[in-house]
Amino acid sequence: MEYIAVLLPSVVVGLIFWFAMKSIFNADKSERQAEARAQAEADEKAQAPHTLGRGDHSGGHSGGPDK
Repeated sequence: MEYIAVLLPSVVVGLIFWFAMKSIFNADKSERQAEARAQAEADEKAQAPHTLGRGDHSGGHSGGPDK
């Protein structure tokens, strides 16, 4: 019983440290995934006007004469 009383605090502190590090790494992974999705979405938005506007020469006008 004496060994349990001696080792238990170290085991508990080790488990708390393990859970804390696990949550930190999971949060970091989630943040990296969200950043990658946001970057991909920003890249798509940045490329969209260039690819969609190339064949369209109207420029948003109705095609009538300018006044």
